[in-house]
Amino acid sequence: MAKGKPVEAETSERRAKLIRLRRQGVPYDDPRIMDLGYATSGAARKDVIRALERNRADEAAEVGVYRQQENERLDAELERLEGLEAAARRVLANRHILVNNGRVILHPDTNEPMEDDAPVLQAIDRLVKIDDARRRNGERRAKLNGLDMPVQTELSGPAGGPLAVSTADPDKLAAIIAATSRLDTGDPANTATSTPADEEDEPNG
Repeated sequence: MAKGKPVEAETSERRAKLIRLRRQGVPYDDPRIMDLGYATSGAARKDVIRALERNRADEAAEVGVYRQQENERLDAELERLEGLEAAARRVLANRHILVNNGRVILHPDTNEPMEDDAPVLQAIDRLVKIDDARRRNGERRAKLNGLDMPVQTELSGPAGGPLAVSTADPDKLAAIIAATSRLDTGDPANTATSTPADEEDEPNG
């Protein structure tokens, strides 16, 4: 057992360095990662997964720093998008006069300056891209923090008890289904809902 502790500590230290490099954006096939002792980039990738799955203190600290740093980067991106949105909305609020070679273009009928729609359309296009960037930011944040894990639903009976399972006779169920299907034929007298009294009222012959 004592022999395995140094090896375990070495593995944990290697994984911590690996995650630190990945946090800096170093690709898996970079020599700095290969120099940690990995034979292939695939082996390094698998070791990242192992490191994320385990809860050792040093590895967990590196993972926590990575998540915090990424969340801060996403926050900064949202702030930048807010600035871009404010600038685009200022463009929409302003009046844009159509100018050609330094001269204001006048409307031939009203002789009023014609408005330039190009800046407005560009601002609208920018706002659409900003909304798309915000959506991708939210998706990245959800994956980073494990917020989009699948939801498990458990069905139960009254007061959280077990569900009641019907034990009806299969022949009776088949008869009920058959009788119900015949209700749509337009001839109730031929259905299982007809009564003997109804049959006696029918004329003979």
